[in-house]
Amino acid sequence: MSAAVPLSEPRVSPELRATIFYFVQYMAGAVVSVYGGIWFAAQGLTSEEIGILNAFPVLVILVLNMLVGRIADRASDWRQVIVFGSVLAGIVPLALFFVHGFWGILAVWTLLSLPAGLVGPVVDAATLRMTNRRGSQFGPIRAWGTVGYMVMLVLSGFIIAALGGGIFLPLFVGLCLVRTVASFGLPRFRGEKGEASVAPPSTGARHLRDVLKPFFVLPLVGFSMVYSTHIVLNAFQGLLWKEQGFSEDVIGPLLAVGALAEAGLMFIFGRFANRFPARSLILASAIVAVFRWACMAFEPGIIPLIPLQALNAITFALGYMGCLHFIANWTSDDIAAETQGFFQVLLLGMSVIALLAFGWLTGLMGAKAYLVAAVFAGLGGVLIWLSLAMQSPKQPGAPALG
Repeated sequence: MSAAVPLSEPRVSPELRATIFYFVQYMAGAVVSVYGGIWFAAQGLTSEEIGILNAFPVLVILVLNMLVGRIADRASDWRQVIVFGSVLAGIVPLALFFVHGFWGILAVWTLLSLPAGLVGPVVDAATLRMTNRRGSQFGPIRAWGTVGYMVMLVLSGFIIAALGGGIFLPLFVGLCLVRTVASFGLPRFRGEKGEASVAPPSTGARHLRDVLKPFFVLPLVGFSMVYSTHIVLNAFQGLLWKEQGFSEDVIGPLLAVGALAEAGLMFIFGRFANRFPARSLILASAIVAVFRWACMAFEPGIIPLIPLQALNAITFALGYMGCLHFIANWTSDDIAAETQGFFQVLLLGMSVIALLAFGWLTGLMGAKAYLVAAVFAGLGGVLIWLSLAMQSPKQPGAPALG
């Protein structure tokens, strides 16, 4: 059965408008991945202070995430919260030009990280529900976020190598403002009046308490442990590789390999989503993460690092997309952003633990700290396996491919 076609289609589709925002959303973060740790160290911060600097905003976001998700779900459209947060995330970074020392940088870094981090799960939830409603694919839209991140990884490495570390801050702040501008072009995610849907309304739990059961929570906790090991990669890998003798114009492209693989997987994720249960995909990400981090602990050279970075397609993209679809399979639009906020709380909670521990372990063990990350990812895999043992996707009452 096909839905009626609207009398007039917008000149720029909602999918394209969301794609443009995703393309620029992570660019500022890419610059931080390449040079943030080096810049913080140049400001006189120790590795332990850098760990705190990355962990404290995450801790605050953790506390506020579900509240923001609930507000977004109750708004007339999720777009309002996304635009407001993006405006704040563009203005606050300007204060970095005027602060010095650990406490000043910590205060501003926390304030700029809050709105950027809080709108992330709302964007994912809103875009996934919009594509479900319109019968389009979320994966390719989300993939362009990774493409933008990858492009900026490469460009920022060359720009900083050519112009020096002084360009880091203007580049970072400028990209935060670009994201703000892009947010004004976002569509109405719940649909314009009279717009036809080609997919039926979503079903599933209408209240978060109805779905918070061990089989549902365990895979999300398990992947959160896997995800947290990627956060330390973003926070410390540039600094670790710099200490191993890699220059910025090598660090950027090397990080981009992971982003390229991640984007490629997202573009074709629909094929996996329709063939394998979501939790099986999440479990695969944990297993491969154990192998990846164990190898990186022994400081392989550039050539071995290329395929290890390419495994980001499985260790992050496959698991993250699997979680988003797992959540969508079990919940309704009424709690879309709130449930995504709950998932984000788990991601961030584990990230706080990982960042604080890795900041200390890096100073103590160097790259060997990745052995601890491998063990942590392995424990996450055990939790995901327990969920499958508790309730198979083939059991009565389980959504298809859940």
